[in-house]
Amino acid sequence: MTRKRDVRKARKRQSYSPEFRQEAVQMVLDGHSVTSVAERLGLSSANLLYRWKQEAVGRAGPAARTLGDRVGQLEDELRRVERERDILKKALSILSRSV
Repeated sequence: MTRKRDVRKARKRQSYSPEFRQEAVQMVLDGHSVTSVAERLGLSSANLLYRWKQEAVGRAGPAARTLGDRVGQLEDELRRVERERDILKKALSILSRSV
């Protein structure tokens, strides 16, 4: 039992400055994947970034949440329109071959 306690005492939690956290979250918001940002910055886990992002959005208030929801809706619509475009391209190629 004493050995486990010694190991736990030897570990020290890494603390990050608010500026570091803000820059990391901004990289994620700019479109970089969470795992790539975590690897680049040498973070032990991508979960830290998810938590920091959640905290930042919570501090930003309802406007940021509404904006985030709107971005999600627009991304869904973009995927739907891209699927429709792909279907129309295939239909055009099929119809042009049969003429």
